[in-house]
Formats: sequence, C-alpha cells, structure tokens
Amino acid sequence: ELNFSANVDDKFLGSLTAAIVREESEDKVELEEAYMQTLPGVGLPEGTRATFGRKFWTLGYMNEHHAHSDDFADRPLPYRVYLNKAFNDDGMQVSYVLPTDFYAEIGGGAFRADEFPAGGSVQGMGAWSAFARIGGDIADYQSWRIGGYYLNSDAADRKSNEDMVTFIGESRLFAADFRYTMAPTGNPRQSELILQAEVFQRSEGGTYQDADAGTGRITFDDATRGWYAQGVYKFAPRWRIGARYSRMDTAAAPAGLVGSALDPGGHDPQTISVMGDWTNSEFGRIRLQYNHEELSSGADDDQFILQYVMSIGAHGAHAY
Repeated sequence: ELNFSANVDDKFLGSLTAAIVREESEDKVELEEAYMQTLPGVGLPEGTRATFGRKFWTLGYMNEHHAHSDDFADRPLPYRVYLNKAFNDDGMQVSYVLPTDFYAEIGGGAFRADEFPAGGSVQGMGAWSAFARIGGDIADYQSWRIGGYYLNSDAADRKSNEDMVTFIGESRLFAADFRYTMAPTGNPRQSELILQAEVFQRSEGGTYQDADAGTGRITFDDATRGWYAQGVYKFAPRWRIGARYSRMDTAAAPAGLVGSALDPGGHDPQTISVMGDWTNSEFGRIRLQYNHEELSSGADDDQFILQYVMSIGAHGAHAY
C-alpha cells in the first residue's frame, strides 16, 4: 500500500491509498481510497464530519481498517463473501458524534453502487447506508463498543465467478459488531486482551444467471447469514497469540442452479484460524498463521501463512 495524507488547509483533510496487488499472474495498481474529509474549521455543527470520494466506509468493525492493521493475515468468511474483503464504493458519508457522557455516533452515506455487493449502476447513486454505535470505558483498563449497520444496494449487473455469474436485483446487508479490550496490568503496551465478533445477514431478491452452465434467468429471494468471533492476547510486549472461528450459513440454490457455480451443495463453509505474531516496533510485524477451512464443496483446505508487515514513513495511529 502507498499512503498519502495531509491537511489541505484549515477546513479539509485529503487522503489517498493505492495498493499494488498480484492477480491472475499480473501486477496491478488498485485505488483503494481517495477522499477528502471535513475538519472542525469548515463550520459544521460540533461533532459532525462529512467525507467525500472513495473510502473504506463505516460498515461493521473491520471495513474501515486497512488490511495491514488486521489481527489475522486474511479476513473472515463473511467479509470475503458479502463485501469481497471490503466495501469502498465512490460516494459520501456524514457522521455525528452525540454530546453524551459516553461515546455515541450515528451516520449514513450514499454511494454510486459500482462496487460489490452492488454493481453495474446506471443511475449513479444506487446504494445507501446507515449506522449507529456506542461505547465506553469500564474502570481504567477496559473499553467496549457495539454497533449496528445497514447497507442497501441495487445490483444492476453484478458479476462474480470470473464474470460468468450475473445477479440483478436488490441486496440488503445487516451487520452488528462488538469489541472489548482489557489491559490486565493497566498498560496495553505490556499486556492486552482483545475480544471481537461480528454478525451479518444478507437478504437478496432478484435473478441469477450462470453463463457457464447455460442457464436462463433464475429467480432468487432468500437470506444468508455469516459470523465470526476472535480473541487476541498480548502476553509479552512483542508477542501475541490469537484464535478465530468464522462460518457461513448458506441458502439453498434455486432448482435451475443446482449443480452450478452458485450451488452450495448443502454445505455451510467454516474456518478455524490460529496465529502468533512478533512485533519489533509499530513499523514491523511478522506473523505465522494456520487455517483449516471446510469449503462449501465439502472439501477441506489446510493453509499455512507467513506474513510480514512493514511500514515506512510516518503514519497516523490506528483507529480503535
């Protein structure tokens, strides 16, 4: 990732993130984020912030975070299935932090609907979102936050499975998240426990077509669910261990798609992950992770991942 950000003036902040990725044996440059965000000097009511452009928008806990700040080398199943790892469509979002004694924030956005889970927008503003979340401290060494989120998307021509499968219809995604942190010694640099979970439900109505199978338009109107839970424990200043479980509860394929790329075959995929990492400084981390996945096809997949994350240059602190 190449990151550039700075205050434009006393009223706006500008940020750009480009990622160099390897896909289908080719190196590609993807524009992950390019946005401007209001600062207090712009004159909006206190606690209000507006963001315009392309960004990892507020939708669940992990979506706002860049992958390098994740606690595991890959994202859990619901993020891969429902958001293609992350939702970063073009659009705008407004949020407001309420003047309460505890943390409380509400907001929403409107988006072009070109990116998954939408796709093929013809009107230019085919998706919208809303969210609310609260949080606070417990004594001096514990904190928590919970939130609820909704994303409504029009899929005019959403393609997947190497552009062979097309969905046309409406996608409604509900999500809820929970995060709890505790510093047993009072100093999170020495020791820290993090518990985190998210639950998703997607309801879609429309038509599917699998060009590879030669099917016509098949009507679909059903809901699926996914969730994950994870825990990460820092037992020494540089060492952490963690475990994560994620699962998808799939919908039955319509009769016309049984045996096609969209047929889950009666299986609900799940993944068990364990990891350990060593952090030399805020600029460098090395992680070893093992995944055991039970795929929707019913097959098992064992994965070993060695990941190293290096940051060069000044960068802002990661969000809670």
